[in-house]
Amino acid sequence: MDDKDRMIRGLPYMASNPKLIEDRKKARLLLEKYNQTSIVEQEKRTYLLHQLLGQCDNSTYIEPNFRCDYGYNITVGKAFYANYDLIILDCAPVTIGDDVMFGPRVGLYAASHPLDATIRTTGLELSAPITIGNRVWLCGDVTVVPGVTIGDNTIVGAGSVVTKDLPSNVIAAGNPCRVKRSITSKDYQYWEQVYQSYQQEMKD
Repeated sequence: MDDKDRMIRGLPYMASNPKLIEDRKKARLLLEKYNQTSIVEQEKRTYLLHQLLGQCDNSTYIEPNFRCDYGYNITVGKAFYANYDLIILDCAPVTIGDDVMFGPRVGLYAASHPLDATIRTTGLELSAPITIGNRVWLCGDVTVVPGVTIGDNTIVGAGSVVTKDLPSNVIAAGNPCRVKRSITSKDYQYWEQVYQSYQQEMKD
């Protein structure tokens, strides 16, 4: 098993492995091209994302600037939108579901390092997967650390640091991030009414 396999499986590995260095270089060259595209070059952006990411949909929309380590460990569902300055350290698999929204400066960090300083200076690294469910909204400046799963429909408030799994259908916030309350049928009824009012006003 080489360092790339060990990295993806969450085992200790050396990021200085020449193959991993080459993989990061390839990702950075694609990101360099992506981040220099114009707003009118959406087809080019989509093409570059397909070259960079392990899986994405043609509806994927990521505002430049975007940064990641490898790209091929990132799987994105349908209708994903990320605002400016998304960072994904995808040493381990990072899975993002359908209809997910990220605010500006969201960071998904699957990378970690040894706690012991002597071992840390050897270059040994660690990683753990991150999973974001369907219809999740991460507000601006949210940080998600290695090994975290966020359930479907959940909202994470701006500036939160998510250090533990979050269930589906909740609003969570803080550092460390904690569940504030559930999203209920009353929320749906209220926002359905707002939506229907909007639709009616646009017809008038």
